Amino acid sequence: MKLGALIFDVDGTLADTEEAHRRAFNEAFLRFGLAWDWSKPTYALLLATTGGKERIEAYIRSLEPSPSEASALTARIPAIHRLKTECYTRMVIAGDVPLREGVARLIEEAARAEVQLGIASTTTLQNIEALLRTHLGSDAMKRFSVVGAGDQVARKKPHPDIYDFVLSRLNVARDACVAIEDSANGLLAAKAAGLYTLVTPSYWTRTEDFSAADRVIPSLDSLLGIRDIERHLRTVPACAAGQTSRER
Repeated sequence: MKLGALIFDVDGTLADTEEAHRRAFNEAFLRFGLAWDWSKPTYALLLATTGGKERIEAYIRSLEPSPSEASALTARIPAIHRLKTECYTRMVIAGDVPLREGVARLIEEAARAEVQLGIASTTTLQNIEALLRTHLGSDAMKRFSVVGAGDQVARKKPHPDIYDFVLSRLNVARDACVAIEDSANGLLAAKAAGLYTLVTPSYWTRTEDFSAADRVIPSLDSLLGIRDIERHLRTVPACAAGQTSRER
């Protein structure tokens, strides 16, 4: 099987963005006069909920507010999230969020091998654009045949909707595509879409269950390149249940 497309998650996969997201949330809360401060352990737990607005809503529920308080706080979520996105974008443009090791090399090699690139993420399009343009140049978005962002589908990961959205717009057979993820929710979404899935855990996800992955590696820098992925794709069918290759 010749590799036709690589479909990347963004947060935690292309870059270890979660610390910047955490800091941006806290800055937005402070500027809205909210006495919320998400520590690293708290944020690690909140990552079980995909999507920034959904994460704020989950946190509000955990506070067990009265119905009137819950209604008032929930109404503020869109504005809080917009400000948080502005704070995060500023951090990215300032160079505070580097790409993970091996990412840029793999993207360049995919272009030379005429392998299409896609993105399947729950983050906003603004966040994706800021990250890619900062590290890959002003034409970075053009390198990707399809960019699937958070609000383009009704259900976020672990549902497969964002992968189905991307696959419907790629002119590539499903079994010739490889998803690259860093989280259990992302893995579940990609496998539910019938994709061969390579997982590269981050600091935030390293304790999660990746037993359903086709391959787990410490970083994309440990890959030998496109041909390495292609070789594993030939030997491990994308939808073959129970067939995994673990690398530590």
